[in-house]
Amino acid sequence: MAGIEEIKAERLKKLALLKEGGHDPYPSKIARDCSLAEARARFAELEKEKKTLALVGRVMAIRGQGAIQFIVLNEGGTTFQIVLKKDVLGDEAMAFFGATVDIGDFVSFFGEFMTTERGEESMLAKSWTMAAKSLLPLPEKWHGLKDEEEKLRLRYLDLLLDNDLRELFLKKSKFWQVTREFFVEHGFLEVETPTLELTTGGAEARPFATHHNDYDLDIYLRISVGELWQKRLMAAGFSKTFEIGRVYRNEGSSPEHVQEFTNIEFYWAFADYEDGMNLVQELYRTIAEKVFGTTKFTARGHSFDLNDEWVRIDYASEIKRQTGVHVLDASNEEIKKKLDDLHVKYDGENRERLTDTLWKYCRKNISGPAFLINHPTLIAPLAKGVRGTQTVQMFQPIIAGSELGRGYSELNDPLDQRARFETQQELLRAGDKEAMMADWEFVQMLEHGMPPTCGFGFGERVFSVLVDKPIRETQLFPLMRPKK
Repeated sequence: MAGIEEIKAERLKKLALLKEGGHDPYPSKIARDCSLAEARARFAELEKEKKTLALVGRVMAIRGQGAIQFIVLNEGGTTFQIVLKKDVLGDEAMAFFGATVDIGDFVSFFGEFMTTERGEESMLAKSWTMAAKSLLPLPEKWHGLKDEEEKLRLRYLDLLLDNDLRELFLKKSKFWQVTREFFVEHGFLEVETPTLELTTGGAEARPFATHHNDYDLDIYLRISVGELWQKRLMAAGFSKTFEIGRVYRNEGSSPEHVQEFTNIEFYWAFADYEDGMNLVQELYRTIAEKVFGTTKFTARGHSFDLNDEWVRIDYASEIKRQTGVHVLDASNEEIKKKLDDLHVKYDGENRERLTDTLWKYCRKNISGPAFLINHPTLIAPLAKGVRGTQTVQMFQPIIAGSELGRGYSELNDPLDQRARFETQQELLRAGDKEAMMADWEFVQMLEHGMPPTCGFGFGERVFSVLVDKPIRETQLFPLMRPKK
């Protein structure tokens, strides 16, 4: 089998032939009267009318030789057959096609629609024009892109050759479309908030840092979809807002974590976390029905039905049930000993991280659908507390062993918020790079007054769980290490 460089050299010769014959191998515009999908949908009508039209696509197969050839075109996952006959196309055009066209080229064909003797919907070509000459070959259908890293690196080829993958991303587009329509229909205003921030807020994550040359400022890429900004809009008198956008977290990779992804957050004035849970349950069921046509799924070794009752799970009680440790009363040493006994890795002496690590061990055993509630105050710096307890009015959908979102009755007490930011500052100074930065201007906004509000956010992880794939595989172009 010829190597890539040999194939490229042969194709460069064909490129030269095209130019020598007066043909532009890369024209800026090409004849195209309808898409291949439209041609298939309207075939009976087009065949009856006997009109000469132009179709364009990528050549995926060439069969036959001599007086007749069959060409398979592909456009957007739709294929269509072109028939070349020497007595229709002419000797010269037929020979020039054979001398210059390869699988992978984009070609435009003029012709009439016809049904072959085998009953295949086709076009009988009367002329052809090169639309874009390919210099590298496509992977062979059965022996091509097998390496997972290479498939992600050459995603455009994988999408071209794998219709199931193409369908995945059409479904992902619908996922966000349905989400957007849901909030608009429920009276929420779509907004845009900054992606560059002086202090990152709305989540506990290590940010990406950059520099603003004009202002000579060190700034950060946001780690949430404008949580602290959307709350300012609540103070400004907007009662329902949402934003869908990219966020960036300088953290490790896993089947559930990537560094850049799409999130949505909504904020709803005069609502609390009970209202939020009701809305989120309706939202997830709507997404399931409209995008997937079902509420029943199997993912990550779990089976669940989003139409089932969403049970409430108490954070501390569930951990005690699974591990015997009551995290609200246990010492750091007791939690660390239990993590060691369970062979679960943890970092440092940070109480918040130790507690969260133990919870994450327990979470994997829950199929859901469920709402996790009554989180310890320490792990939710922006949530309103439950009076007389060490817990907050926070909720998380737990599905297939994963946390698929986070929401709270938002903290609007400026004195409490200042104290919690100060606690997070101590964690930062102690080396916790994921602790939340303090935003004192946000505290000033709370001092002016923000109404009772419910906020909630979720990201691409929801889609990746519902299709039961690692989140990286559900991104069109995930970040890749450069080839050495």
